[in-house]
Amino acid sequence: MRRSRWVLFLAVSVLLLAGCSGDGGTDGGGPVVLRFQSLAWQEESVTANKELVKEWNATHRDVKVEYVQGSWDSVHDQLLTSFEGGEAPDVIHDASDDLADFAYGGYLADLRDLLPERLKSDIPRRSWESVTFGDGIYGVPFLQEPRVLVANAALLRESGVRVPTPDDPWSWEEFRSVAKRLTGKGRYGVAWPLKEPVSATLNLSLSAGGKLFHRDADGRVQVRFEASDAVVPRIVHDGVNTDGSASGTTLGMGGSDTLPGFFGGRYAMVPLGFSYRQQLVQQAPKGFEWQVLPAPAGADGLTQGVSPQTLSVAEDSPHKKAAAEFVAYLLRPANMVRLALGDWMLPTGTEALRDPALHTGKHDWATGTALAAHLRSAPAQSVRGYPEWKDKVATPAFQEYYSGAITLAELRERLETDGNLVLARYQR
Repeated sequence: MRRSRWVLFLAVSVLLLAGCSGDGGTDGGGPVVLRFQSLAWQEESVTANKELVKEWNATHRDVKVEYVQGSWDSVHDQLLTSFEGGEAPDVIHDASDDLADFAYGGYLADLRDLLPERLKSDIPRRSWESVTFGDGIYGVPFLQEPRVLVANAALLRESGVRVPTPDDPWSWEEFRSVAKRLTGKGRYGVAWPLKEPVSATLNLSLSAGGKLFHRDADGRVQVRFEASDAVVPRIVHDGVNTDGSASGTTLGMGGSDTLPGFFGGRYAMVPLGFSYRQQLVQQAPKGFEWQVLPAPAGADGLTQGVSPQTLSVAEDSPHKKAAAEFVAYLLRPANMVRLALGDWMLPTGTEALRDPALHTGKHDWATGTALAAHLRSAPAQSVRGYPEWKDKVATPAFQEYYSGAITLAELRERLETDGNLVLARYQR
């Protein structure tokens, strides 16, 4: 009798253990559990993401999503560690310019056969290009942020300068002239917050026809700094070192660091990402008038590079199909609008972009939305080794050029000679 009870106890224990140790329901019969790592940080954005997760969980009995908070500051290294340790989240929030090494390294799932046709057709091809590496698609671009000029509206009126619109923007030379005109005693016409100068420079340079990275027939990439690539860097350099219309102090600042000076009348204009409007609304002194203007246009008009925020699925996820279904749910048009409003950015989806909430004059939403058709994949998106090239070569070279420490010829030499040595190691 005692032996029979012992055998029965062991059998029940084994069954209980099996139920507790299953991988999210595939063995134990419970629901699949997906981990979704979000990099949302603004209160409205975090709220929107958590609400959508809650709504999914309320309507999907067999697949539950666990919200995991990540950080933009450490996401690349954190993801690399989690990939190599076999502990990556199932659904990964990141930016397209961070995906190349992960995609080529086999860490991300190819989504071509996992996403619904509705989502694939709703997002324009130019946006899909930012997440296409080789023949695969390794993320869904869903939020994008143009760079704009944030201007002191009162100073614009007093100066009598022509106020640009998306239909009639300033040229880069006109912008330089306006910056000089807005410069006065104790005030600079423009502040360039270029603590991270590379993406800002490369993305704005697309308007002038700049490419910088050139791919040959064999797929190998080389850096060539040509005349079109020099247009925007010269504007910044000359504003600081020749015209005196741009503050050299702000070259080492982030965007938020310039806002106190902007509110205090020290800078008449600041080139910033579109989402900075939220900080302007929250922090501007009572009675301070600000206005969003389109970035200047060059030979290629208002064309501008962007690195959209993305949602990817880990290659090692045992639930790739369910993860892709959750991504598609998050990016339904109405949900994409909620995410865009929460982050003060633009959605990539064509249907979401038509939402009236994104075309209002309040907080200049309409100005940013008018730029959506001009946004293109950032030049460096598919370049292997770009993070190292940016950190070790391009960032210090641009910083020194903008401060006046090196010449344009020396900038070109470092970007091309030193830069191509770095990229070559990734293309053997």
